[in-house]
Amino acid sequence: MTTPLDITFARLDAAPAATCAAFAGSDLSLSPAVQALNTKSQGLVLKAAEAAEFKAKAKSSIEILAPQKLDIQRLLLIGVGKAGEHDESDWASIGGYTFGQITARKAREVSVIAEVSGADHKPEIVAANLAYGALLRNYSFKKYHTKKNGDDANGADGAADRGIKLTIHCTDPDKARAAFETKRAVASGICFARDLVNEPANVLGPVEFADRVKELESIGLEVEILDDVTLKELGMNTLLSVAQGSVRPARVAIMQWHGAKSKRAKPLAFVGKGVVFDTGGISIKPAAGMEDMKGDMGGAAAVTGLMVALAERKAPVNAVGILGIVENMPSGSAIRPGDIVVSLSGQTVENLNTDAEGRLVLADVLWYVQERFKPRLVVDLATLTGAIMIALGKDFAGLFANDDKLADQLIAASKTTGEKVWRMPLDKSYDKLMDSKNADVKNMGGRWGGACTAAAFLNRFIKKDVPWAHLDIAGTAMDAPKNEISTSWASGWGVQLLDRFIADNYEKAEK
Repeated sequence: MTTPLDITFARLDAAPAATCAAFAGSDLSLSPAVQALNTKSQGLVLKAAEAAEFKAKAKSSIEILAPQKLDIQRLLLIGVGKAGEHDESDWASIGGYTFGQITARKAREVSVIAEVSGADHKPEIVAANLAYGALLRNYSFKKYHTKKNGDDANGADGAADRGIKLTIHCTDPDKARAAFETKRAVASGICFARDLVNEPANVLGPVEFADRVKELESIGLEVEILDDVTLKELGMNTLLSVAQGSVRPARVAIMQWHGAKSKRAKPLAFVGKGVVFDTGGISIKPAAGMEDMKGDMGGAAAVTGLMVALAERKAPVNAVGILGIVENMPSGSAIRPGDIVVSLSGQTVENLNTDAEGRLVLADVLWYVQERFKPRLVVDLATLTGAIMIALGKDFAGLFANDDKLADQLIAASKTTGEKVWRMPLDKSYDKLMDSKNADVKNMGGRWGGACTAAAFLNRFIKKDVPWAHLDIAGTAMDAPKNEISTSWASGWGVQLLDRFIADNYEKAEK
């Protein structure tokens, strides 16, 4: 379980807790918080820092126990380096690092003095992002660890159940608190997405996933679940073809948020691939590492988390999130290589490889959301190809777009949030590779450029006048590199990227 974390904001002159953290820039003597502590301790703080050869480099720290003249038991000096070079994601990262130092010492009540000289951002923004980073760092998924010998799953004699109280001391607590409320909503969405991806597939099947989405009506989302009978009546045959090998029926979950001043404003549409487990079907995957395929619904999880964030912060925008949720299994009823299916769009699709299943799920859902909602733009997220990891590794998601403005907006949001994207080519040469001799389109384009041909396939199901972007998040959604704000196997990647994309480009006009 995630340790309960109570975050509050207080004035700089409020009495600190027994464990206190303060931030030090590259010039210790000019750091306001360090200077004040040093004066009160009659020079001890700087003397201890000098003895430890502490240079205050970003994400470095020293600990001073029972410092004289200071009414605290433990002082942590946290290095921030050159504060003027940090953006919001850097401050969140420093907040996560700080929280890691705190939890390593098993402190239950902690004060963080968020006074930093030289920062480009307003003090309340710095304080809010420090708290946001701490909140994300606090996430853990230990739901299935059992208690043994009276100890909890964290091995801390029940300490996790008591929680941690974190007080951020800053110049204007009210402004910091207000700024943090938006961040808290985004963090809530990220953690919701992480929980979904971390769940084992035996617990989170298509029906169970849809049930969890349905529960989000409690936070103000309008939710509609389409069952397999309805999907058949609609003609979502490519999606259903992936699900037909499993005894667990397919679902499509639709979430709507109506936050714009004009309820008739066209929504922004977000589409998520939700393959709760992907064996590869008849084209079965190798056994090694197949357990990770419980995370093949990372795109659907991210879209769900985004809709949670929008609802919780009451974003002034209209948005729809739609998920295609299936399980891909081999059986006597499974789709075979060579089978041809008629998609919702009317295009016929030849399935050459049943492990290229995510694009079949997305094809019908993409067409459906365009037909029904007439959105101003569409962004889909999918753990779609291993090829994108060959190209970009696990730090960047692949971005494909048919619209330069949309691509530029997503890239800008990427730079602000630290969720990195790299634009990949969406070229006619890849589209040509998707032509089939037996049908309108095939689901495999050959050995080379697999991420690009997958995007070309999806583009066949996008109407010409609809701005569209595809994010291949196979490397970033699960088992991604750990960092200061994400130590979980599931990262929740995409929630903060898309939330910032919406906030920066589509909310002001709607207020």
